[in-house]
Amino acid sequence: MSSGWTIATAAPSATAEALAGVLEPERIIRLEDDAVVVLDQRRLPDEIVELRCHDAEELAEAIRTLAVRGAPLLGVAAGYGMALAATTGADLDHASAVLAASRPTAVNLRWALTEMRPDPTPERARRIHADEVERCKAMGSHAAELVPAAARILTHCNAGGLATGGYGSAVGAIRAASERGKVDHVWVDETRPLLQGARLTAFELEALAIPHSVIVDGAAGSLMAAGVVDIVITGADRIAANGDTANKIGTYGLAVLAYHHRIPFVIVAPTSTIDPAAASGAAIPIEEREGSEVSLRFTARNPAFDVTPAELITAIVTEEGVHRAAYGDSLPTPVSSR
Repeated sequence: MSSGWTIATAAPSATAEALAGVLEPERIIRLEDDAVVVLDQRRLPDEIVELRCHDAEELAEAIRTLAVRGAPLLGVAAGYGMALAATTGADLDHASAVLAASRPTAVNLRWALTEMRPDPTPERARRIHADEVERCKAMGSHAAELVPAAARILTHCNAGGLATGGYGSAVGAIRAASERGKVDHVWVDETRPLLQGARLTAFELEALAIPHSVIVDGAAGSLMAAGVVDIVITGADRIAANGDTANKIGTYGLAVLAYHHRIPFVIVAPTSTIDPAAASGAAIPIEEREGSEVSLRFTARNPAFDVTPAELITAIVTEEGVHRAAYGDSLPTPVSSR
């Protein structure tokens, strides 16, 4: 490595080792008789706090306020919310409408609501959760094949077990590659304004004992220019039929930088994230969050996502394999839960 960039790796703390169990699927989210119990991701990594959501309204509020976040996890949460509504005798149409309105960009949430309508039982909701974890493991295995030896990987936001209900999509790929001895280091974008990278991805990588460093978002281009990034791997919140991909704000800029520096840019996401009804990224709604998340004093714009054009994406990896352009031909259709 030239350029003056150095890597300082701290040993995992005893606290992180003790908290590794938080990444188990049932700790992230589960259905009980009277509530959907979710890990409050706003409090991580400093506190482990569970929220008990007793109806669709409480669960939707947890989603809106980012106690529950990550596109695949929103689908799991929606499934559990519908099962809870059915179990408690709540109006299913109302519950579905409330949950669907909670966040607009991630298509997984609406996919799960559609999946639950014919059979809104706890068993079906738990199957959606279990299938999502298995999809993550499968796509991680496929994506690991794209990771070079001794890779220095850059990732953005959090697409780990916390965002998917277990194992992870982009972080799942990193995890699978690490298990094969292919990961030298991971650069973790802090991911402004809510620091999902610095708080959540770094926590997951520490718990998994994968060497990593948090970087400010603006440092990514400098690292690429210095030659210390071999591949960029991110998740997705919605993938259009042509391969245009919505992900956390800042992803588009990373894709442009990676393209300029001839670095592979890989999206890892389950087929439940694909929206065949969206012909292109222009059809993907972009959530605008409160400006107060950016600045308490000045007026601020706060789009939560951006869209990366398909031509900047080296490969999209789903549980069905590695898909390359033209994505309109290669992308699979979303699967149904068994």
